[in-house]
Amino acid sequence: RMSRHAQQLRDHDTNPCVAETDASRKCMDDNNYKKDMCTAYFLKYKSCRKFWHDIMMQRKRNGVKPEMPSAEERRKILESMG
Repeated sequence: RMSRHAQQLRDHDTNPCVAETDASRKCMDDNNYKKDMCTAYFLKYKSCRKFWHDIMMQRKRNGVKPEMPSAEERRKILESMG
C-alpha cells in the first residue's frame, strides 16, 4: 500500500506534473541513472512545477479555492494558452 504522500504525488488533481515526473523517472531507469542523459526531462519537470506554483500563488492571493486547479481546470487553462 502506498503512503499518503506517495498517493498525493500520483493524484492528478493535486500534482499537475505527474507525467513529467514519470518521464524523468523512466529516463533515469532507461539510462542507468546517468542524470546528464535526462536533463531535458528534468527541465520540463522544473518548468511544470514553476508554472503551476505561480498559478497556485496567484489563486492564493486572490482567495481562490482550491489553490491548485483540478486536473480538468488545468487542462482548460493550458488549452486557452494554446
